[in-house]
Amino acid sequence: MRLLHTSDWHLGRSFHGVGMLAAQQRFAAQLLETVAREQVDVVLVSGDVYDRALPGVDVVSLLDSLLADLSAAGVAVVLTSGNHDSATRLGFAGRVMSAAGIHLRTRIADLADPVLFELDGGRLAVYGLPFLEPRLAAGPLEAADSTHFAVTEAALARVRADLATRPEGTQVVVMSHTFASGGITSASERELSIGGLGAVPLDLFDGFAYTALGHLHGRQILAPNVRYSGSPLPYSFSEANHSKGAWLVDIDASGVQAVTPVEWAADRRLAVLRGPLEELLADEGLAWAEGAYCQIKLTDNDRPAQAMERLRERFPDTLVLGFEPENAQARERQSYSSRVASAGNEIELCCGFLDHVRSRPASPGEEAALARAVESARMMEAAL
Repeated sequence: MRLLHTSDWHLGRSFHGVGMLAAQQRFAAQLLETVAREQVDVVLVSGDVYDRALPGVDVVSLLDSLLADLSAAGVAVVLTSGNHDSATRLGFAGRVMSAAGIHLRTRIADLADPVLFELDGGRLAVYGLPFLEPRLAAGPLEAADSTHFAVTEAALARVRADLATRPEGTQVVVMSHTFASGGITSASERELSIGGLGAVPLDLFDGFAYTALGHLHGRQILAPNVRYSGSPLPYSFSEANHSKGAWLVDIDASGVQAVTPVEWAADRRLAVLRGPLEELLADEGLAWAEGAYCQIKLTDNDRPAQAMERLRERFPDTLVLGFEPENAQARERQSYSSRVASAGNEIELCCGFLDHVRSRPASPGEEAALARAVESARMMEAAL
């Protein structure tokens, strides 16, 4: 039997204000092509199907269409809820959908109720753990305390108790949306806890044929049988160098026989550029970034005027612009109060304020305009 391990679809997400529904529709087409080409039997989705608890109508329609296409192709789906999903809404009509081969595991009560598949000479049990919010899950699971470790341990104890009632030799796949020790994070994941205290140890998953993890957006191997599929699309610039896709898992009555990566190309590349404005605009080696979504950090010691406008003339899809002076000592920042205290006259006060708020000194023309404005104010005051 061949499984396709995916997670973190985040349907409905935007990328720095740019809608991604069209890109997600193309991902859905890629997934269907992969299922047909690779003769996938079961698609696993380990949480964060939606990006928010109340997805838009068009987003719900996309998921409905994709699940209908998978069902029509004779492919089973096991889908769990993540920390971005509303478990209740995502799990609606789950019992009815199971008749069509779409198996939803969004309730704590169902996590020890496996989806069973027949293997040649054996059986496969897929246990889907929804995201377990410690404060809400600790009571129902009778966990030792309200931590990610405790609730995950309690949930897996239920899985193992159910497994003990199954025929000997049953192969087990566990799906879990969590932060497992050793995982590499990216900027687009919502923190499950503070300070890394939410990480669960890998040995909790010992004894299972395969653990299909969700939550972290980079595809990675924590152990040969414990893996993150990562998100199918990049959702932050920290993922610019990620290879997006999924895992194909071949399993039979004796266990996992092979795990191979699937590659899904993104529609648009991500570019993270850094340097002085003029160099970025003149560098011929950056031609590839002209069609990419760009995050740019300018290192000019003085903040260039109209920086975003000039950058977008060459890199029209610059979405994020930051400033990191290359020589911090050359632009040592004074507090505004110190500028006020050291100003010798009104012009120096005005120019100091301008420099403070935009990180660039006043030009001669701007200084002259400020001088005229100050003189006009003095004349108006004298006339009163």
